[in-house]
Amino acid sequence: MPSAILTLNAGSSSIKFALFECGSDQERLVSHGSIENIGTAPHFKATAPDGAVLKEKKWRHGAALKQEALLKYLLEWINSHLGDESLYAVGHRIVHGGRRFAAPVIIGKAVYAELEKLIPLAPLHQPHNLAAVKAVRRLRSDLPQIACFDTSFHHDMPEVAARLPLPHKYVKEGLRRYGFHGISYEFISGKLRQMMPTLAKGRIVVAHLGNGASLCAINDGRSMDTTMSLTALDGLMMGTRCGSLDPGVILYLQQVHGLPVATIEKLLYNASGLLGVSGISNDMQTLLASTKAAAREAIELFVYDLAKHVGAMTASLGGIDGFVFSGGIGEHAAPIRAALCKQLTWLGIECDGAANDRHATLISSPRSRIPVYVIATDEEAMIARHTAQVLKDASGPLKTTATGIPA
Repeated sequence: MPSAILTLNAGSSSIKFALFECGSDQERLVSHGSIENIGTAPHFKATAPDGAVLKEKKWRHGAALKQEALLKYLLEWINSHLGDESLYAVGHRIVHGGRRFAAPVIIGKAVYAELEKLIPLAPLHQPHNLAAVKAVRRLRSDLPQIACFDTSFHHDMPEVAARLPLPHKYVKEGLRRYGFHGISYEFISGKLRQMMPTLAKGRIVVAHLGNGASLCAINDGRSMDTTMSLTALDGLMMGTRCGSLDPGVILYLQQVHGLPVATIEKLLYNASGLLGVSGISNDMQTLLASTKAAAREAIELFVYDLAKHVGAMTASLGGIDGFVFSGGIGEHAAPIRAALCKQLTWLGIECDGAANDRHATLISSPRSRIPVYVIATDEEAMIARHTAQVLKDASGPLKTTATGIPA
């Protein structure tokens, strides 16, 4: 019977997962879902590809279930759900791969140690990504685990795009622009090659817009520039992250308000962006439905900031041949797409209102000089594909590949 790959995207309060059958050259989605509200009132839900609920479980509020216990429940459910099929690998979304990891890799002792060193560069994500690796190691030591990095797609950006204007000694320490959302951008780039091979060879700006948001300037499938930088804090205004900010603001908060580093970190990562400006929510749909002036202010600033960064990405490419919306906001928030297109009329972009409202794939008007597309991303499928390929290329017994990962 075909074997299956589990993909995990582990965060501080949630785990997104997907299960793929890998009995042929094309991975087939079997199930996907999430475990939400970790630490408060955990909620497990697994659905079939058609949306039918396969399993749902809610724990009481205050249930002291940590990530490992919930992953144990997930693995037990997978075992019962697969029947004769067998789970044979786990593919992880790891946010930061640093300068070393340009491609997916089997996680062993040395790899795990290197990834731990990168925690300061992704403090909100990397610890939880790695905690899931450790938990799976304890629960199923027989399963090889594969790291797929959000930074890999940007690994060979032109040096001038990656360089930070800092003294060389800091650059030697690894301070540079890495970029993130690479798994999503890699999927979109591949999708463009399938859908519009000629356009895919051109200059494309892709907008991955969600609670975390960024842009990528792509030329012939290669990342040439991106808005995120050393960390996932830079670039666009996001759900709770500030995006690009005058470093003097941080100095002001330290010198005038006496805020410690931990407090500033929490402010910039968790209390800024849409949430900070609106004081209402970090959820775009909630803000779009609100009649409050603060919600309109947050939306207006989000679109203004986004348009400004699109201009920067266009300059990095020396022009633009196409634009793609993706991510939760990009795929579902028609008013945001319409507002951005209006801001980008100087590029020759014109939105087709009816096509945009029905969430068509092509939302630009026939009169638009630049085609504008909405393409749903699928990071889970990309992770499954990489995991299958890494194991196919691997030599030696796979059951020992996780040895040395801290238990």
